[in-house]
Amino acid sequence: MNKITIYDTTLRDGSQAEELYLSTRDKILIAQNLDMLGVDYIEGGWPSSNETDTEFFSEIKNYNISHAKITAFGSTHNPKKTAENDDNLKSLIASKADAFTIFGKTWDLHVTEALEISFEKNLEIIYNSIAFLKTHAPEVFFDAEHFFDGFKQNKEYALSCIEKAAHAGANALILCDTNGGTLPHEIAEIVSCVKTFLPDSVLGIHTHNDCDLAVANALAAVENGASHIQGTINGYGERCGNANLCSLIPLIELKTENETIGKENLKKLTQVSRFVSDVVNISPFNRQAFVGASAFAHKGGIHVSAVLKNSVSYEHISPQLVGNKQRILLSQLAGRSNIISKAKEYGYTLDKNDPIITQLLEELKMREIKGYDYSAAEASFELLFFKTIGWAKEYFKLINYRVFDSVDKDNNLLSEATVILEILGTITHTAATGDGPVNALDAALRKGLSERYPVVRAIKLLDYKVRILNQTTASQVRVLIESGDSHSKWTTVGVSYNIINASWNALIDSFYYKLFKEDFKNYIKKQINN
Repeated sequence: MNKITIYDTTLRDGSQAEELYLSTRDKILIAQNLDMLGVDYIEGGWPSSNETDTEFFSEIKNYNISHAKITAFGSTHNPKKTAENDDNLKSLIASKADAFTIFGKTWDLHVTEALEISFEKNLEIIYNSIAFLKTHAPEVFFDAEHFFDGFKQNKEYALSCIEKAAHAGANALILCDTNGGTLPHEIAEIVSCVKTFLPDSVLGIHTHNDCDLAVANALAAVENGASHIQGTINGYGERCGNANLCSLIPLIELKTENETIGKENLKKLTQVSRFVSDVVNISPFNRQAFVGASAFAHKGGIHVSAVLKNSVSYEHISPQLVGNKQRILLSQLAGRSNIISKAKEYGYTLDKNDPIITQLLEELKMREIKGYDYSAAEASFELLFFKTIGWAKEYFKLINYRVFDSVDKDNNLLSEATVILEILGTITHTAATGDGPVNALDAALRKGLSERYPVVRAIKLLDYKVRILNQTTASQVRVLIESGDSHSKWTTVGVSYNIINASWNALIDSFYYKLFKEDFKNYIKKQINN
């Protein structure tokens, strides 16, 4: 079994994604999780390019990074300077990183048009830069920028560039598909050719996703001799992104005879993927392979029936291998198996002939016709399930709510909500302001419930989504609200022709769910104690 080195560049190349910004603290948090995951190298950034990257290399020394090597990124030296007096190379050395990675030109077009130097001068720059850095660090990697484009245009010169890097002492030659336009069969042929040309060199691969082929291209490189992979968590990166390590790592670990981070660390992959999503403040992509929330989700009744008998029927791997889990979804496509599976998940056993199943299926189909989507709002379905089997409790009853929006002369917006509730026989009248009508309703509802039910103070609204269901002047809308506390997250749904009313329905489900789960938890404790 061959060891494939995993080189993560989320903190550098990944941070170049259009909507992504990382503070020094963000970088440190992500680096700690990458180390826990077992990646071999963490590229922290380009020390001379910005204050955040410089600060990261200074700060990370105060943390225990037990496995990964922190790597600093830069370029070959300026053509007008020598390696010894180049500020960029000096900043790499000053970072005191465990290893250095520098990129250099290997496409003749860039040598003549971008650098405006001779081919021979470029070869000298590559050699001198690497040789100089090797006197200051045990490991120096060479990123052969635009290598595949360069190889296709001038094979001999592209090869001479990486040969020069190898002679200078580069520990690995990273072949970069910088424009992301190369196809897998081309990657395979070119990597194989390089391996034959430089059989004793460690080859790496750095692919971009402009043709949606970054993962496939990296795999093609591994199959033909590359043993060092560069990529990012969740595929973040400039333009269409980089090779997604959350796909590449399990593909190599589970589908080939090679090893990356090891089977035990692989179980942390989903956790790390979602942690990084939270830190960079980008919603996770549910349909992402291996680690997405939908990666092992089953909705169709026939699928569910089969997967409950033997998960291999519709799952190519066990979700637990990557730290994910199987999910059974509820919709008008659901069959009896869906209901039985969800009941089991809730700790309740249903016989396949139980009339409650028929009742729930009919209710589901009727509600989905109206626009409800329980596959995306499992908390609302759980409430519906327990209401159907008779375990529901009326924590509060709505008497009335009102929402007022106003704009003053300075165009300042103000939303105010009043809520009248009956709580265990007592009428409560509360009012609150907020940033928008839903926020005001949330504040008023929370205020009205918190004295009787203090646990609602822990609820936080995390996300709010609105979808128009039919394109008319009286459009029906579906609102999904994601809520959470310090322990968990849940999503609820509301549907109405009025967006405020749809929001209210999703909002009260969110509060009901929290109260129900607290009661259910206390009920279980009593059963255990008895």
